[in-house]
Amino acid sequence: MNPNANKNEFISKILEDVQDDLKDEEVIHLLLEKKVAYNPKKVKYTFGQKAADKLANYAGSWGFVSIFCAILIIWMCVNALLLTKPFDPFPFILLNLVLSCVAAIQAPLIMMSQNRQEQKDRMRAENDYKVNLKTEIIIEDLHNKIDQLIENQEKILKHIEVKK
Repeated sequence: MNPNANKNEFISKILEDVQDDLKDEEVIHLLLEKKVAYNPKKVKYTFGQKAADKLANYAGSWGFVSIFCAILIIWMCVNALLLTKPFDPFPFILLNLVLSCVAAIQAPLIMMSQNRQEQKDRMRAENDYKVNLKTEIIIEDLHNKIDQLIENQEKILKHIEVKK
């Protein structure tokens, strides 16, 4: 991918409303006024997206692992030791079915959350690129202005020396 093509494309997007007869300084002021930064808090998520994110956060925590292990141990102890007529005897077929169902539901939700996170990361990276590009353009303009000031200062010094 050609970075100059991306740079030119971004500059053209920023300057889409600018007429050809504007001075460079006016263009820079338009760049400064136009916000580039992306605010992830302003993005609206659907109920499903929020639920997938919350489930993935909870399912990846030690609290979930601890509670899940406790439930498994209680299930096995109740069925193997405490009940005279267990509802799920030793091979724990019902428990295996429940675990399979939990895994079948949990895996796609976690993958959806990972996809959402990847999307957020992609948006952040694109935003960082745009901010860096805008900063580069502004710094380049400042550099040109400083060069112009130095050039003008040298002219003034030469003019002063000529008058002496």
